[in-house]
Amino acid sequence: MNGTTHAAIGTVTGFIIANNLQSPPAETALLVSLGTISALIPDLDIDGKLRGKITLSHKLFRTIAQVIGLLLIIYSFYEGEGMKQWIGAGSGFALLSISIRLKQKHMLTITGVGVIIGGLALEEQWLLLLGIYIIMASLVAHRSYTHSILGVIFFGFIAFYLHQSLRVEGVYYTCLIGYITHLVADSKILPFNKRGVKLFLPFWNKEF
Repeated sequence: MNGTTHAAIGTVTGFIIANNLQSPPAETALLVSLGTISALIPDLDIDGKLRGKITLSHKLFRTIAQVIGLLLIIYSFYEGEGMKQWIGAGSGFALLSISIRLKQKHMLTITGVGVIIGGLALEEQWLLLLGIYIIMASLVAHRSYTHSILGVIFFGFIAFYLHQSLRVEGVYYTCLIGYITHLVADSKILPFNKRGVKLFLPFWNKEF
């Protein structure tokens, strides 16, 4: 199922919960937004538009890294002496080499590290866990762990701590249900899905 449909289901989820709780307009808008985002989160494990929207362009980052690497090499040969010269130049060449291999998936990993740092600085548990989730999503295959019960449990902790931070009724259930709707929409329960989700990873690889 495509991202637009997942987002629409998440939006409806947030609206239904807000309506049942008779939330005021501001809280309704928050729950609708959280429902939409939560319904898209599992697909961070695939290269695509969602990854691109939360990360810097890997081409831009690659260009910046290449410029820094080149300047480091030039500076090392002009200003460095002896071993420092070769270490500086070697670091520059290493940076150039790494930048050539840089892909959008790597940018997601870097984004996750940044979110973790932000979580530590702000002392926000949900942000720290979200950073860990983002890094994990950048490393696993599509429709694997982010589309499993383990993914639901981990995201449940993120939702719980976000609820604790915002203190808005409905946040936890909106996030968790929004996430689960993604797995249901991608499952073989729906006849038009040729592939399903591996709910019981790493214990069982069967698709449901």
